[in-house]
Amino acid sequence: MPRIGAPTLTFGASVFLVLAYNTSFWKTFLSATGGARLGNLPVYLGAFIALVLLFNALLTLVNFRFVIKPVLITLFLGASAASYFMNHYGVAIDASMVQNVVETDPKETHELLSWQMVQTVTLLGILPSLLVWRLPLRFPPVRRDLLVKLGTLALSLLAIAGLLILLFKTLAPAVREHRELRFLLTPTNMFQATHGYLKRKWATPAVLAPLGTDASRGGKWAAVPGRRAVTIIVVGETARAMNFSLNGYGRQTNPLLAAEPGLVNFTNVGSCGTATAVSVPCVFSNLGRDDYAADKAASQEGLLDVLKHAGFDVLWRDNNSGCKGTCDRVRYEDVSQPVPGDPACTAEECYDERLLAGMRQMIRDAKKDLVIVLHQKGSHGPEYAKRYPAGFGKFGPVCRTNELEDCSRESIVAAYDNTILYTDFVLSKTIDLLRAAAAEDGVDTAMLYFSDHGESLGEHNMYLHGAPYIISPAEQRRVPMMMWLSDSFRERFKIDNSCLAARRTQQFSHDNVFHTVLGMLNVSTAVYNPKLDVIHPCTRDN
Repeated sequence: MPRIGAPTLTFGASVFLVLAYNTSFWKTFLSATGGARLGNLPVYLGAFIALVLLFNALLTLVNFRFVIKPVLITLFLGASAASYFMNHYGVAIDASMVQNVVETDPKETHELLSWQMVQTVTLLGILPSLLVWRLPLRFPPVRRDLLVKLGTLALSLLAIAGLLILLFKTLAPAVREHRELRFLLTPTNMFQATHGYLKRKWATPAVLAPLGTDASRGGKWAAVPGRRAVTIIVVGETARAMNFSLNGYGRQTNPLLAAEPGLVNFTNVGSCGTATAVSVPCVFSNLGRDDYAADKAASQEGLLDVLKHAGFDVLWRDNNSGCKGTCDRVRYEDVSQPVPGDPACTAEECYDERLLAGMRQMIRDAKKDLVIVLHQKGSHGPEYAKRYPAGFGKFGPVCRTNELEDCSRESIVAAYDNTILYTDFVLSKTIDLLRAAAAEDGVDTAMLYFSDHGESLGEHNMYLHGAPYIISPAEQRRVPMMMWLSDSFRERFKIDNSCLAARRTQQFSHDNVFHTVLGMLNVSTAVYNPKLDVIHPCTRDN
């Protein structure tokens, strides 16, 4: 192969990066600047040249023997994978997305792999990398090389500045109104996202700050001394509110819950984040979405710690990928691993029914008041059809592959709706278990359910979840939430169910969960805020 100059390689690589990996960016950019019009051609051409010059300037900084080839190979491999997910699922790359990738368990990772991904990475990642690796390079003498680099940087920056000045009138409002562009520009989005994630991950760990150490039981506990209470908090996974028939969805996805007497369903609830790694730590903290930061949540105790301080026995039972640090100081059980012969499991995973295994006996044997968190597998995609037993395949035909582009949107939605139908069954079974415990074991019981985030099913050409919150669609932010209280629980804690039902259409969010749990269990502590307690207006002091 003929030798080429190292500056020629960086320029060619820059053109390739802008063209090959940025389909999502250019689609959004065209839309942000008024659509594909001949009159906008100077804007498109100017933006293309500016990005090529920017990438070329950045690559010039690392254009040294034994350095530039590994850098380009890493860029091509990473950018090919990133562009695949952006193009096929409509996702954007930010720090939370990197966190999702790092903290996703192997089974979830396997579901995202496909032949189309292999083909994309091979064509846009492996083959260009092999070409770069074998390409003979010619580097100028050191002094001349330094002058060339300085000249390239200076001219590139001047040209970029000139283009931005000429195009400012069009580019400024487009960039200001479409902040998602920075999450779509590859490979700079990968570096920004990785830097953000590592900055949080490697931040100097703070001493864990105690929270609610003053927590104690209120006077309502003394009304029935010795009578135990059991509260189950069900954390749903990827369930979006708009596909619950309880919220007005056209398909009957909640036939069992609709028939549950005393169930209160809240129809207007927002999530703290669009991914489990954000929403779960956030909802169990007292920070609220506006003040939430991963390092802040990790450096202080949360809701489960406060309940322990108040004397509850707390258990986290998981059929997902862990509690993201929220259950580090309470009992933990992982029920996600398949057990041969267990009808609630397949060879690959377990259905959410397994979360209830042995629960009735556990309640009978408990010596203290219990708070149990059940973390569902729920509606996690993209292989929705794996999330429910065959008997719940009511809607169809269904998509049975992780390559969603090979499925019709109707089949994707049908498979997703079946997961909601199965969640309806699991929640109804949980209520039946608690109702029986109240009637037969003399236990005051309650259930609170909410999902961690929603899901995109093709709206706006987006799939799955994890979009940066500022640009995330409502499908990823609107979540279901409902509450069921046994008669004895309501009587003991003086809760008016008809008052709760009257509040079901009011606007709530994950911010309310921390304080609502403390309020419903009559826990007194300085960190409790009655204004954020959903049931507080519906309780009596005596």
